[in-house]
Amino acid sequence: MATDTVTISGRRPRLLAVLGLLVLAALLWSGVAPYDRGTWLMEVAPVLMAAPVLLATWRRYPLTTLLYALIALHALVLILGGAYTYARVPMGFWLQDALDLGRNPYDKIGHFMQGLVPAMAAREVLLQRGYLRHQGMAAFLAVCTAMAISAVYELVEWASALALGQGADEFLGTQGDPWDTQSDMFYALIGATVAVTLLRRWQDRQMEALHASQQAAQMPRR
Repeated sequence: MATDTVTISGRRPRLLAVLGLLVLAALLWSGVAPYDRGTWLMEVAPVLMAAPVLLATWRRYPLTTLLYALIALHALVLILGGAYTYARVPMGFWLQDALDLGRNPYDKIGHFMQGLVPAMAAREVLLQRGYLRHQGMAAFLAVCTAMAISAVYELVEWASALALGQGADEFLGTQGDPWDTQSDMFYALIGATVAVTLLRRWQDRQMEALHASQQAAQMPRR
């Protein structure tokens, strides 16, 4: 525990600064000449909304380094999808060829992250802030939160399609798949499940270390 606390107090600010600068650089790069400006704006909108909140709360309501790193990774996925549109991301074409798929699967990476990151955030808030103590209930509510966000996003896509008509095709990224909405939510479910099963112990250790670091910072100095 002492080693974890030292790591948080020493390396953490530098790491968070690097993550923030990396996301900012990617955002600026993607905005120079995106494939479609309107699609780019819709895809990076979550990054533009989340970044100020994270900047305003990182001191008073800090998150674990793991969660900040996952948020940054999710932001990079969104930014790359916005720059090229999801159906045209080069990484997706590589995966399509490597896995012998019938379409560019990059958007599924985005929806996987859309399940994983909100589930991790919900679980951390529920446990770290003391709203829940039962691990099983926290996992259940974290998955429910992620799926609710996924459903709302699909409703936003539907509303965009109704409002913009064919102009929403790049944002939707369905690539002719009639089951795209259902598969998007399924990948979000996979991401949320990975969060509450495979990453929970890592997150728990970091939450304990973060709590210890905060307590140490609040102790009066002699």
